[in-house]
Amino acid sequence: MTQTASSHTPLHLAASKQPRLQPYEAIKRLIDLIAAALGLLLLAPLLALLAWVIRRDSPGPAFYRSPRLGRGGRTFQMLKFRTMHERPESYTGPRITAQDDPRVTSLGRWLRDTKLNELPQLWNVLTGEMSLVGPRPEDPEIAAGWPEDVRRELLSVRPGVTSPASVVYRNEETLLHSGSVMESYLDEILPSKLRLDQLYVRHRSLWGDLDVLFWTMLSLAPRLERAAPPEVDLFAGPIYRLMRRYVSWFTIDTLITFAAIALAGLAWRSFGPLDVGWPRAIGLALGFALLFSLTGAALGVHRVAWSKAAPEDVFDLLPATALATLISLLFNNLVHTTSADGEHLIIWSAKPLFPTGLILTAAGLAFAGFVIVRYRERLLTGMAHRWLAWRGPAASPRDRALIIGGGQTGQFAAWMLSDSRYSATLQVVGLIDDDLFKQGARIHGLQVLGQRADIQALVERLDVGLILFAIHNISPDERRKLLGICQKSGARLVIFPDIQAAMEKALQNGHRAEKPHQGSLPCELCLEQAAPLKVGAWLERLETLAGQGDLAGVQAEVRQMREEINV
Repeated sequence: MTQTASSHTPLHLAASKQPRLQPYEAIKRLIDLIAAALGLLLLAPLLALLAWVIRRDSPGPAFYRSPRLGRGGRTFQMLKFRTMHERPESYTGPRITAQDDPRVTSLGRWLRDTKLNELPQLWNVLTGEMSLVGPRPEDPEIAAGWPEDVRRELLSVRPGVTSPASVVYRNEETLLHSGSVMESYLDEILPSKLRLDQLYVRHRSLWGDLDVLFWTMLSLAPRLERAAPPEVDLFAGPIYRLMRRYVSWFTIDTLITFAAIALAGLAWRSFGPLDVGWPRAIGLALGFALLFSLTGAALGVHRVAWSKAAPEDVFDLLPATALATLISLLFNNLVHTTSADGEHLIIWSAKPLFPTGLILTAAGLAFAGFVIVRYRERLLTGMAHRWLAWRGPAASPRDRALIIGGGQTGQFAAWMLSDSRYSATLQVVGLIDDDLFKQGARIHGLQVLGQRADIQALVERLDVGLILFAIHNISPDERRKLLGICQKSGARLVIFPDIQAAMEKALQNGHRAEKPHQGSLPCELCLEQAAPLKVGAWLERLETLAGQGDLAGVQAEVRQMREEINV
């Protein structure tokens, strides 16, 4: 039977250009070695018992060696406990096993259901042929039908004992029937497994691997084996979120707080004596960071993606810092003492452990540190842009762009071009707008340099190589005149799509659509029913493309929107 999955595989995203994850790979391999060695040592009695039971249950060896494709396309022998009868048809039948497969023994069925037949693969992990977490290794005959880009991507890493696809399809055999097992697998299951494996390869991380192991163990629990976690939790589950959102930020905030207390202490000592001691200072730093993290978690600070945070998100840090400071001041006056009869007491003291001013100063410095660390990339980028703008055109090797229009479309274009994907090769020098009240103003960090009459002079003086036309709320005649001025300047001209108008048109059409009559088009094709869903999907796709800095993708999406709403 020669079938391929290429015709049944969904469209795959292009493989991401990930840098070599050398520290991650080294740590992962170390964990694999330790876990496999300990697992084989601790489970040796169970493995020996299972091997003895299998030999007693049916004639044949206890282990089964199955050829699989490994890293780099090399074939290796994957170990399993034997679960089939030792007969010729067990080797010549379908490569995939269904729930009612007659080749499987009764003991083998139990081993498959409990996944105990996979335990010998710890030896493959120990020898480096496999990893604890990775794409499940596939039979060479089935893998021969993979698209070349998928094959290259999945075979770039070690295959795993478990994977996100293994969690989703842990009951795979119940979805297949022996009559059409290969067809069902290739048509219904393999495309989804390949997609999940590709997502794992692109987004793999140490904490994500721990999440996969967590979901794998959870899926083996008797009452939880059918509970399917959301797909997003397979790649960024509870352990990933705990470490990335809470533990990592707690560590960073503790270091910032300690530095703030040290700076405040140095400043305080310049005005007078201060005898606090390092143990107290470290305790205050840990306590303040813990208070800030707890209050921040309660107030939603850690849910902010700070690398993409808006400027107003900085105010989310204020309540957490203020509350942590208030609690620190209250505890600062509580003193642990011992009474005359030996009883331990905690009392309110007029003499605090730390000077109140010291705590307030440290809290202010800590807040500044919290802001700087969370907005560091944009602060550095902003300073670099200011420096390059001050130095002039000769100081920057990047192409220079001028945006026509200071309205919402122009501001959106400026925000998109500030993304690192474009900012490395393109520098926006400013805006052009005919509004008299905007002249000389700064809009989203960009200066309004003049009006349409100044375009030619600005292109020559600032060495502008690209003009981004982002103004649409003008008459057709004015539009032609303005485009003519831009074309005569000698710079390349790019017209930014009118995203706002497309959104407004879609919403208006959705409200104006008439209710369909009985027997008309299906409900899912009716604009009145579909408009909110469509607009939501459009906005989500536009936001994703904008976040990636994909201007061409935004333009293509807007063209598709116009076609669908007949603009």
